[in-house]
Amino acid sequence: MARPRRGERRQLILEVLARMLQESQGEHITTSQLARAVGVSEAALYRHFPSKAKMFEGLLEFIEETLFTRINKIIAEESRAEPRVQNILFLLLGFADKNPGMARLLYGDVLVGETERLRKRVAQIFDRIETQLKQILREGEAKENLRVPIGDTAAVLLAVIEGSITRFVRSEFKSSPVAGWERQWDLLRKGVFG
Repeated sequence: MARPRRGERRQLILEVLARMLQESQGEHITTSQLARAVGVSEAALYRHFPSKAKMFEGLLEFIEETLFTRINKIIAEESRAEPRVQNILFLLLGFADKNPGMARLLYGDVLVGETERLRKRVAQIFDRIETQLKQILREGEAKENLRVPIGDTAAVLLAVIEGSITRFVRSEFKSSPVAGWERQWDLLRKGVFG
C-alpha cells in the first residue's frame, strides 16, 4: 500500500482530529492519542503541523471556508432577505449536525487551555456571520421595506444558532440542532419578517 502524500496525510490528521473531538466528549486530546489514531509517530504529526494549535487552526479554516463559500452561494441564489436568512441559519445548524467534532470546536470547550488566538478565531467566525446577517437585513430594509432593529435582530438570530450548537454539544450530540427547526424558524420568521 502506498504511503499517503503530504497533503493527504495532513487531511487525514484533521479528519481524525475532528472524529476524536466528537468521540472524546469532555476529554483533553493529546498529540500522542492523535498520532496513535492516525497511525503515525508524534514526530510525523509535527512534520505536518508545528503545534496542536495549528491543527485546530486547520479545522477552523475548513469551517470558515465551507460556511462562507455556501453563504455566498445562498446570497447569489436568493434575492430576498427572508429566504437568505432562513437558508443561512439552516446551513449553520446542518453543518453542526453533520460535523459534531466541528460543532464542539465552535462551542469552544476543547480550546480551554489552548492559545487565545484560537478562541479569537472562533469569535471572528461568529462575528463574520453576524455581519453577514446585518448586511442581509440592511438590504431587506432598502429593497423590501423591512423594518427591524438590524443589530439587535442579527444578534438574536445568531444567539439562537449558538444556543442550538451549545445544546447539541452539551447533550453529547443527542439533541440535533436541526430537530424542530421548521417550528423554530416559524417563530423567528414571524418575529423578524412579520
